[in-house]
Amino acid sequence: MDDEPQDLQRELGRLHADSYGWALACCGRRTADAREVLQAAYLKVLDGRARFGGRSRFRTWLFGVIRRTAAEERRRDALRRLRLVTFGDAPEPADPAAGAAERLEQSDDVRRLLSALARLPRRQREVLDLVFYHEMSVAEAADVMGVSVGSARQHYERGKARLRVLLEPS
Repeated sequence: MDDEPQDLQRELGRLHADSYGWALACCGRRTADAREVLQAAYLKVLDGRARFGGRSRFRTWLFGVIRRTAAEERRRDALRRLRLVTFGDAPEPADPAAGAAERLEQSDDVRRLLSALARLPRRQREVLDLVFYHEMSVAEAADVMGVSVGSARQHYERGKARLRVLLEPS
């Protein structure tokens, strides 16, 4: 892939829907956070702070950039909250848009699945999201997550097994 800005913009545009879905998964389905993370990731790509080296598919590399950006934002937010608690400031008000996304999820099955996914460890949740929703192989998911293929495969198998248990009728 060329480093030309127009090529990058075109490719980012082509992958935007999938990228936003992955950003949502990385941000605990909080829409405002996902938008912020995605914008920050796109900026990293467009201004050259994140460079595609061609060792994987562009999509796999981009999802890794989004995942690392989400982790950076979580750390920043944790530090911000710590400072707020330390100095006795009021916490930031809740984002009203976050409630709107939750209201859209009307299906009981979807709610059950999202609830079960939320109960999985982060890496199991990430690998399942990448494989099932973003149609990546376990090897590509491992690349995005920055873990070995064996580790990703183990998280994948454990995550599927745990989901089966969590989704069984009571």
